[in-house]
Amino acid sequence: MGQKLFGGGDKGSSLVGSIYHRSKGHSILTNSLGKEWIGLAELAKGEYGVNKGTKALFNQYFQSNYILLLYGEEFWTIANLILNKLRGMYCLAARDLIDNQKVQAIIGPQTWAETSLVAEVCSQKSIPLLSLADTTPEWAMKKWQFLLQSSPSQIMQMKAIAEIVKFWQLYDFSMIYEDGDSSSTEVLSQLSGALTEVGSKLKHVLAIPPLVSSALSQQLEMLRKGHCTVFLVHLSFPLTLHLFETAKRMNMMGEGNVWITTGTFTSLVHSLNASSISNMQGIIGVKSYMPNLWYQHVNFYRRFRRKFCSENFEEFHCEPGIFAAQAYDAAWIVVQALRETNQQQGQLLLDKILQSNFTGLSGKILFTDRKLPPAHIYQIINVIGMSYKEIGFWSDGHGFSKSLDPNASYNSSVRELGKVVNPTCVLRLRIAVPAASSYKQYVTVIEDPSENVTSFKGFSIDLFHETVKMLPYHLEYDYFPVNGTYNDLVKQVYSKKYDAVVGDVSIVSTRYEYASFTQPYTDTGLVMIVPVKSKTTNRAWLFLKPFTKLMWILILVIIFYNGFVLWMIERNHRPELKGPILHQTSNILWLACCSMFSLSGNFFLLCSSIVSISKIVYD
Repeated sequence: MGQKLFGGGDKGSSLVGSIYHRSKGHSILTNSLGKEWIGLAELAKGEYGVNKGTKALFNQYFQSNYILLLYGEEFWTIANLILNKLRGMYCLAARDLIDNQKVQAIIGPQTWAETSLVAEVCSQKSIPLLSLADTTPEWAMKKWQFLLQSSPSQIMQMKAIAEIVKFWQLYDFSMIYEDGDSSSTEVLSQLSGALTEVGSKLKHVLAIPPLVSSALSQQLEMLRKGHCTVFLVHLSFPLTLHLFETAKRMNMMGEGNVWITTGTFTSLVHSLNASSISNMQGIIGVKSYMPNLWYQHVNFYRRFRRKFCSENFEEFHCEPGIFAAQAYDAAWIVVQALRETNQQQGQLLLDKILQSNFTGLSGKILFTDRKLPPAHIYQIINVIGMSYKEIGFWSDGHGFSKSLDPNASYNSSVRELGKVVNPTCVLRLRIAVPAASSYKQYVTVIEDPSENVTSFKGFSIDLFHETVKMLPYHLEYDYFPVNGTYNDLVKQVYSKKYDAVVGDVSIVSTRYEYASFTQPYTDTGLVMIVPVKSKTTNRAWLFLKPFTKLMWILILVIIFYNGFVLWMIERNHRPELKGPILHQTSNILWLACCSMFSLSGNFFLLCSSIVSISKIVYD
């Protein structure tokens, strides 16, 4: 590693180092991403050297632990260091580039876990580090002043995922992420906030170690036993491939299971072969959007296609991916800064890098607080058959659309994108109902052979219906009458023949081992019935308690009305009931009181039979 490499000691030359990892089984030199980067690096040699009339030199140097690609010329030299995944090598590689190769800036690596190892070395040596990780924590930007986020943050994709979750009403799902990455904390925080806005929540969060192997199947089995059917995958590219291979082997990729992938994996789906694609049918992916700027870089795209396809004829995709384009733009950022600072380094070079303002392959390059602005546009893809389909876009503040044309229509629903091949069609719940319930008030199964219809009634059924109505999403289910003991019913839920049981099932310890229960309808335990002790001290007036003010008023109105009726009927037969208005009013009150308090009812001789009838009705 201490060997003097070509180009490192040329007078007046500048060195830019770039660090990438090399993972076992998915070498960057053999997968599409590595081939794209090497092709871009060779084109960069022409961009930075040959096009300016200077002599471009190229040397490829292999060592046991890393591969070093040097591009030397009179003014600019690009050194690309591709490391294996032994994390200690990142620090050694950074020190070798800085101390021995005398680089003035370093680009990469692609993950935050690896970037954090290099950032400390670069800050100590005042060497700008242009990170290509999709997320950089705020604390890291404050700690390391020479750390720059040269790729747009992908944190906004969590809002797109939340909108997808909302459309398919996936209100309980699990997230699988890679352990050891401190930036995952910010991802989880953003995801939780986005899910809360759409009324969803994380049911399980599973952290997968980077070097997991056989333990992965055990982790997936744990999720399956927890009745998890919706998964969000936020893992590195090789680990995601291993995850889907394992899930396919465990029959977890079929109908009834939902898989959503983030841009970390989805942005590299184009590099997969047919065998890998077959393991992930129906997945929905959120992909980093790469603007179509071919009209601005037409010469570059033409040369890249010609070179890449001629050297990698087995590859079907001859376009640079988003990660390779971001690395190319990062190299341009440093080269332009070196030109304008006359090859100065340290703080002067950092300041000039932060002043970059141009449109690169990956989009607009303009730093704010040593970061590029977060990406606000994402592509939504759907894996179908032996390839994938780009079904549309999601834009922050606008929603989903089929295109990004100025006249494109946007909608907050994924329905705007049209039909999506998706195994999420979550199966209808199979609800078992005891056909011979002990208490018909709880469950009654009524069969009508003439119409071949079975109806289900009872308190348990009504309670289940009301509970389903309160859910924030639509739930499909079917009832199935089942004969047998209650123990057999519970065991059939455990064996996954039925999803639930609705009925008068008692909660006992032996059944609790096989299924979970809702709250009981009634509280269990001893109950005592005792008389209530009255707190009233004056019992003599207790009879007045039932009478309210309205009732008293009503009684007085009825009494006065009864006296008025008697006066109206009898006044033509009794002269004493006639006279002035005041006299007649007193007679009405007297008749009312007499009719109410007379024991025999003969308080005067009744002259009219109608009065007798009304008196009988009143009595």
